[in-house]
Amino acid sequence: MAWAVLILSGVLEAVWATALDRSQGFSRLWPSVVFGVALALSMAGLAYALREVPVGTGYAVWVGIGAVLTAGWAMATGGETVSVAKLLLLAGIIGCVAGLKLLH
Repeated sequence: MAWAVLILSGVLEAVWATALDRSQGFSRLWPSVVFGVALALSMAGLAYALREVPVGTGYAVWVGIGAVLTAGWAMATGGETVSVAKLLLLAGIIGCVAGLKLLH
């Protein structure tokens, strides 16, 4: 259960990071609200998962999922350029996150 919550919390990290960008410095209401809710849920989930998952592994997985999804979403929506190098580096993060899970 802790790993499922950790993965969901990583997804929510991507949500709050994207909402933070869309809030334009908290000047737009709804992206700011989404940011706050997603941030709170993401942190609560991370805290829950860290009761069973070691902190170094849990944090690395959480950040890795959030980073890959945030960058992937930005590239998919045209907010960031796509390149083979970026895709390979993001695939490397995914591989490292999967490796951490396998070692736990």
